[in-house]
Amino acid sequence: MLLDCRQKGAWSDGALSSQIREAELSPRDAGLASRLCYGVQQNQYLLDHWLSQLCSQPLKKLEPAVLAALELGVYQMAFLDRIPVRAAVDQSVELTRRRSRNPKAPGLVNAVLRNFDRRKAELPMPEELWKRYSHPQWLTDLFTQELSGEGVEELLKANNSQPATMIQANTLKITAEQLKVRLEEEGVSDVALHPQLSGCLEVTGTGDLEALASYQEGLFQVQDSAAKLAVLAAGPKPGMTVLDACAAPGGKSFQVAMAMEGKGSILSCDLQEKKLGRIQSGARRLGIDMIRTRAMDGRLFDQTLEAAFDLVIADVPCSGLGIIRKKPDIRYKDAEPLEYLPAIQRDILENVSRYVAPGGTLLYSTCTVLRRENQAVVEAFLDKHPEFELERFQIPIAGTCDGMITLWPHIHNTDGFFIGKMRRKHD
Repeated sequence: MLLDCRQKGAWSDGALSSQIREAELSPRDAGLASRLCYGVQQNQYLLDHWLSQLCSQPLKKLEPAVLAALELGVYQMAFLDRIPVRAAVDQSVELTRRRSRNPKAPGLVNAVLRNFDRRKAELPMPEELWKRYSHPQWLTDLFTQELSGEGVEELLKANNSQPATMIQANTLKITAEQLKVRLEEEGVSDVALHPQLSGCLEVTGTGDLEALASYQEGLFQVQDSAAKLAVLAAGPKPGMTVLDACAAPGGKSFQVAMAMEGKGSILSCDLQEKKLGRIQSGARRLGIDMIRTRAMDGRLFDQTLEAAFDLVIADVPCSGLGIIRKKPDIRYKDAEPLEYLPAIQRDILENVSRYVAPGGTLLYSTCTVLRRENQAVVEAFLDKHPEFELERFQIPIAGTCDGMITLWPHIHNTDGFFIGKMRRKHD
């Protein structure tokens, strides 16, 4: 997985799932493989900081496979307490022997890792936050600016944490309490009702959730609590007409359908037609028959949809910097392309607002924490559209919000997420 991400530009979650399936790993081994891969990505700068003090040659001159084997070994010795040092060293050496073209590389890996084991107590943590928590300096500076310098280290720590997996009970079929019993019967040993969010459960140590019979029967979906909070803020009611303008893979559409008790209609759209199949298959699995799908560019006006919906949800493409704890490699994105996102987001919001009926709701959301993609987009829209106004809402975890809120991993224990709720005035 590490090599696929670094050499082929793959995303960690997809690459890891592919490797786990190919290797036919047991749930326990799949869990360990995930911890190792994500752990190296979460701590790459720190691991390389230590390795640079132990290697006689610059790390950039090492073969990628050799460097990855070294990082895996150091990560296990520094962060995991159930793997013996000998096993961590031996496996890294074996990986190097299988992957490297240099016959001397296994000896180098063995020597460096043995040296790390002897010296790890004396190797200092770097003073720089960006290096200590392995976030690029530009990103750490950006978070510092967003938080006005308060709580930056807590955010970086949260991004490197191992959060419980959040699942949402399909309330069209089962209650959260019933689902908890069912999951325990299927061998999920660590499952708990969310303390504040109805219908949400926290599970850990699960292995492949999608292999469970309860998942295949459509009794739940995997979805962070932040996404459900966005739907609660939107306030869908039975009988409404709803447009989910950037819907794939469909999680919010499904939550809206549950909140509407299966009564009403939802049009779920996405730019790429191939992504609509995931929405359709998800709806079938969950037993939801009120969703229609359509390929649509959210920036291009469709006159047939004008003023046709009680609720329009615009969960727009964004930098994804709020979900680093789930997808650690997002932190290593190139910064420059992210600067163009607000223009796209403004165009989508501007266009889909035309689909809101008088008196209807427009919900704007992202999975990022950057003001330029969040509050600034909403404020610019409202400046041009006096027919819309912010509307207060109340949600669990965050309480009463004056139309907009940013959820933070280190404050709310959710994904980093933005919710902005607007109401179109009656003509």
